[in-house]
Amino acid sequence: MLIIPAIDIIDGKCVRLTMGDYEKSTVYYEKPDDAAKAWRDHGAKRIHVVDLEGAKEGRLVNLPSIEKIRKVFDKEIEVGGGIRNIETVSELFNVGVDYIILGSVAVHDRRLLLEITKKYKDKIIVGIDAKDGYVATKGWLEKSHIKDDELAKEIKDMGLSTVIYTDIKKDGMMKGPNFGAIRNIVNTQLNVIASGGIATLDDIQRLKDIGVFGAIIGKALYTGRISLKDALEVL
Repeated sequence: MLIIPAIDIIDGKCVRLTMGDYEKSTVYYEKPDDAAKAWRDHGAKRIHVVDLEGAKEGRLVNLPSIEKIRKVFDKEIEVGGGIRNIETVSELFNVGVDYIILGSVAVHDRRLLLEITKKYKDKIIVGIDAKDGYVATKGWLEKSHIKDDELAKEIKDMGLSTVIYTDIKKDGMMKGPNFGAIRNIVNTQLNVIASGGIATLDDIQRLKDIGVFGAIIGKALYTGRISLKDALEVL
Protein backbone atom coordinates (compact mmCIF):
# COMPACT_ATOMS: atom_id res chain seq x y z
CA MET A 1 0.00 0.00 0.00
CA LEU A 2 1.27 3.44 -0.97
CA ILE A 3 1.14 6.47 1.32
CA ILE A 4 0.86 9.47 -0.99
CA PRO A 5 1.25 13.04 0.30
CA ALA A 6 -0.94 15.56 -1.51
CA ILE A 7 0.23 18.85 -2.99
CA ASP A 8 -2.65 21.07 -4.13
CA ILE A 9 -1.70 24.20 -6.04
CA ILE A 10 -3.47 27.56 -6.28
CA ASP A 11 -1.70 30.70 -7.51
CA GLY A 12 1.62 28.86 -7.48
CA LYS A 13 1.30 28.00 -3.77
CA CYS A 14 0.76 24.73 -1.90
CA VAL A 15 -2.65 24.90 -0.21
CA ARG A 16 -5.30 22.74 1.44
CA LEU A 17 -9.03 23.23 0.98
CA THR A 18 -11.93 22.14 3.18
CA MET A 19 -14.55 20.00 1.39
CA GLY A 20 -13.25 21.31 -1.93
CA ASP A 21 -14.29 24.89 -1.13
CA TYR A 22 -12.01 27.28 -3.02
CA GLU A 23 -12.96 30.05 -0.57
CA LYS A 24 -11.58 28.00 2.34
CA SER A 25 -7.93 27.56 1.43
CA THR A 26 -4.91 27.57 3.74
CA VAL A 27 -1.39 28.13 2.37
CA TYR A 28 1.17 25.68 3.78
CA TYR A 29 4.09 26.33 1.43
CA GLU A 30 4.73 29.38 -0.73
CA LYS A 31 6.57 27.07 -3.13
CA PRO A 32 5.04 23.65 -3.92
CA ASP A 33 8.48 22.27 -4.73
CA ASP A 34 9.49 22.92 -1.10
CA ALA A 35 6.59 20.67 -0.05
CA ALA A 36 7.81 18.05 -2.53
CA LYS A 37 11.32 18.24 -1.04
CA ALA A 38 9.91 17.76 2.46
CA TRP A 39 7.93 14.66 1.48
CA ARG A 40 10.92 13.32 -0.47
CA ASP A 41 13.15 13.73 2.59
CA HIS A 42 10.58 11.95 4.77
CA GLY A 43 10.48 8.90 2.50
CA ALA A 44 7.53 9.39 0.13
CA LYS A 45 7.61 7.09 -2.90
CA ARG A 46 4.85 8.99 -4.73
CA ILE A 47 3.17 12.38 -4.45
CA HIS A 48 -0.27 13.49 -5.60
CA VAL A 49 -0.25 16.91 -7.31
CA VAL A 50 -3.44 18.77 -8.23
CA ASP A 51 -3.70 22.00 -10.19
CA LEU A 52 -6.81 23.32 -8.42
CA GLU A 53 -7.13 26.35 -10.68
CA GLY A 54 -6.78 24.03 -13.64
CA ALA A 55 -9.59 21.83 -12.35
CA LYS A 56 -11.84 24.86 -12.07
CA GLU A 57 -10.92 26.43 -15.42
CA GLY A 58 -10.61 23.26 -17.49
CA ARG A 59 -7.03 23.91 -18.56
CA LEU A 60 -3.56 23.44 -17.10
CA VAL A 61 -2.65 26.59 -15.13
CA ASN A 62 0.24 25.68 -12.83
CA LEU A 63 2.60 23.82 -15.19
CA PRO A 64 5.69 25.81 -14.01
CA SER A 65 5.10 24.60 -10.43
CA ILE A 66 4.70 21.02 -11.65
CA GLU A 67 7.98 21.28 -13.58
CA LYS A 68 9.78 22.53 -10.46
CA ILE A 69 8.33 19.67 -8.42
CA ARG A 70 9.59 17.18 -11.01
CA LYS A 71 13.12 18.60 -10.69
CA VAL A 72 13.31 18.05 -6.93
CA PHE A 73 11.22 14.87 -6.48
CA ASP A 74 12.90 11.81 -7.96
CA LYS A 75 10.15 9.26 -7.23
CA GLU A 76 6.67 8.90 -8.78
CA ILE A 77 4.40 11.88 -9.42
CA GLU A 78 0.70 11.70 -10.28
CA VAL A 79 -0.95 14.88 -11.57
CA GLY A 80 -4.56 15.95 -12.00
CA GLY A 81 -6.61 19.09 -12.48
CA GLY A 82 -7.81 20.64 -15.72
CA ILE A 83 -6.59 17.86 -18.01
CA ARG A 84 -9.28 17.88 -20.70
CA ASN A 85 -7.40 17.05 -23.94
CA ILE A 86 -4.74 14.69 -25.22
CA GLU A 87 -2.30 17.57 -25.86
CA THR A 88 -2.20 18.41 -22.15
CA VAL A 89 -1.68 14.73 -21.32
CA SER A 90 1.30 14.62 -23.72
CA GLU A 91 2.69 17.88 -22.32
CA LEU A 92 2.67 16.52 -18.77
CA PHE A 93 4.29 13.24 -19.77
CA ASN A 94 6.92 15.23 -21.65
CA VAL A 95 7.92 17.10 -18.47
CA GLY A 96 8.33 13.77 -16.67
CA VAL A 97 5.04 13.17 -14.87
CA ASP A 98 4.52 9.45 -14.19
CA TYR A 99 0.72 9.20 -13.97
CA ILE A 100 -2.14 11.39 -15.19
CA ILE A 101 -5.43 11.67 -13.30
CA LEU A 102 -8.57 12.22 -15.36
CA GLY A 103 -11.83 13.15 -13.66
CA SER A 104 -14.22 15.29 -15.68
CA VAL A 105 -13.17 13.62 -18.94
CA ALA A 106 -14.25 10.22 -17.59
CA VAL A 107 -17.79 11.55 -17.13
CA HIS A 108 -18.24 14.07 -19.94
CA ASP A 109 -16.04 12.81 -22.80
CA ARG A 110 -15.84 9.04 -22.90
CA ARG A 111 -14.52 9.08 -26.47
CA LEU A 112 -11.53 11.17 -25.39
CA LEU A 113 -10.96 8.90 -22.39
CA LEU A 114 -10.85 5.91 -24.73
CA GLU A 115 -8.40 7.72 -27.03
CA ILE A 116 -6.09 8.63 -24.14
CA THR A 117 -6.40 5.15 -22.63
CA LYS A 118 -5.47 3.53 -25.93
CA LYS A 119 -2.24 5.53 -26.06
CA TYR A 120 -1.23 5.65 -22.38
CA LYS A 121 -3.24 2.86 -20.71
CA ASP A 122 -0.99 1.97 -17.77
CA LYS A 123 -0.26 5.61 -16.97
CA ILE A 124 -3.87 6.78 -16.61
CA ILE A 125 -5.72 6.98 -13.28
CA VAL A 126 -9.38 7.95 -13.13
CA GLY A 127 -10.42 10.24 -10.31
CA ILE A 128 -13.84 9.36 -8.89
CA ASP A 129 -14.84 12.35 -6.78
CA ALA A 130 -18.14 11.62 -5.06
CA LYS A 131 -20.72 13.72 -3.28
CA ASP A 132 -23.62 11.80 -1.70
CA GLY A 133 -22.69 8.77 -3.82
CA TYR A 134 -22.74 10.64 -7.14
CA VAL A 135 -19.72 11.71 -9.18
CA ALA A 136 -18.84 15.42 -9.12
CA THR A 137 -16.79 17.08 -11.88
CA LYS A 138 -15.21 20.38 -12.96
CA GLY A 139 -13.28 21.04 -9.78
CA TRP A 140 -16.00 19.35 -7.70
CA LEU A 141 -18.35 22.19 -8.59
CA GLU A 142 -20.90 20.11 -10.55
CA LYS A 143 -22.65 16.93 -9.39
CA SER A 144 -23.50 14.45 -12.16
CA HIS A 145 -26.22 11.79 -12.29
CA ILE A 146 -23.66 8.97 -12.39
CA LYS A 147 -23.22 6.86 -9.26
CA ASP A 148 -19.67 6.36 -8.05
CA ASP A 149 -19.74 2.55 -8.19
CA GLU A 150 -21.33 2.58 -11.66
CA LEU A 151 -18.47 4.72 -12.98
CA ALA A 152 -15.96 2.38 -11.33
CA LYS A 153 -17.47 -0.64 -13.11
CA GLU A 154 -17.43 1.20 -16.45
CA ILE A 155 -13.79 2.17 -15.92
CA LYS A 156 -12.87 -1.46 -15.25
CA ASP A 157 -14.75 -2.58 -18.37
CA MET A 158 -12.64 -0.12 -20.39
CA GLY A 159 -9.49 -1.91 -19.26
CA LEU A 160 -8.21 0.69 -16.82
CA SER A 161 -6.87 -0.61 -13.52
CA THR A 162 -6.56 2.25 -11.02
CA VAL A 163 -8.89 4.88 -9.58
CA ILE A 164 -8.61 7.53 -6.90
CA TYR A 165 -11.77 7.62 -4.79
CA THR A 166 -12.53 10.83 -2.89
CA ASP A 167 -15.58 11.54 -0.76
CA ILE A 168 -15.78 15.32 -1.12
CA LYS A 169 -17.65 15.83 2.14
CA LYS A 170 -14.81 14.09 3.99
CA ASP A 171 -12.01 16.03 2.27
CA GLY A 172 -10.07 18.29 4.62
CA MET A 173 -12.33 17.49 7.58
CA MET A 174 -9.90 15.04 9.26
CA LYS A 175 -12.82 12.98 10.61
CA GLY A 176 -12.01 9.71 8.86
CA PRO A 177 -12.68 8.40 5.32
CA ASN A 178 -15.95 6.96 4.01
CA PHE A 179 -14.92 3.34 4.58
CA GLY A 180 -18.18 1.86 3.29
CA ALA A 181 -18.00 3.65 -0.04
CA ILE A 182 -14.31 2.81 -0.41
CA ARG A 183 -15.03 -0.87 0.26
CA ASN A 184 -17.69 -0.84 -2.48
CA ILE A 185 -15.16 0.48 -5.00
CA VAL A 186 -12.50 -2.02 -3.87
CA ASN A 187 -15.05 -4.77 -4.53
CA THR A 188 -14.96 -3.90 -8.26
CA GLN A 189 -11.40 -5.36 -8.26
CA LEU A 190 -9.87 -2.04 -9.30
CA ASN A 191 -6.73 -0.72 -7.61
CA VAL A 192 -8.25 1.92 -5.33
CA ILE A 193 -6.33 4.90 -3.97
CA ALA A 194 -8.40 6.35 -1.12
CA SER A 195 -8.55 10.08 -0.46
CA GLY A 196 -10.44 12.41 1.84
CA GLY A 197 -10.63 12.61 5.62
CA ILE A 198 -7.67 10.40 6.57
CA ALA A 199 -6.63 11.69 9.99
CA THR A 200 -5.16 8.89 12.11
CA LEU A 201 -2.88 5.88 11.87
CA ASP A 202 -5.96 3.77 12.63
CA ASP A 203 -7.60 5.17 9.48
CA ILE A 204 -4.58 4.01 7.49
CA GLN A 205 -4.66 0.56 9.11
CA ARG A 206 -8.38 0.17 8.34
CA LEU A 207 -7.80 1.17 4.72
CA LYS A 208 -4.99 -1.37 4.50
CA ASP A 209 -7.32 -4.03 5.92
CA ILE A 210 -10.00 -3.15 3.33
CA GLY A 211 -7.42 -3.74 0.61
CA VAL A 212 -6.79 -0.31 -0.87
CA PHE A 213 -3.83 0.18 -3.19
CA GLY A 214 -2.88 3.54 -1.71
CA ALA A 215 -3.93 6.40 0.55
CA ILE A 216 -3.62 10.10 -0.26
CA ILE A 217 -3.08 12.24 2.83
CA GLY A 218 -3.21 16.03 2.84
CA LYS A 219 -4.27 18.18 5.77
CA ALA A 220 -3.37 15.57 8.43
CA LEU A 221 0.26 15.67 7.25
CA TYR A 222 0.43 19.45 6.89
CA THR A 223 -1.03 20.09 10.36
CA GLY A 224 1.16 17.45 11.99
CA ARG A 225 -1.78 15.24 13.01
CA ILE A 226 0.06 12.37 11.29
CA SER A 227 3.78 12.16 10.56
CA LEU A 228 4.74 10.61 7.24
CA LYS A 229 7.32 8.46 9.04
CA ASP A 230 4.64 6.96 11.31
CA ALA A 231 2.24 6.50 8.39
CA LEU A 232 4.86 4.59 6.41
CA GLU A 233 5.51 2.34 9.41
CA VAL A 234 1.87 1.16 9.34
CA LEU A 235 2.75 -0.56 6.07
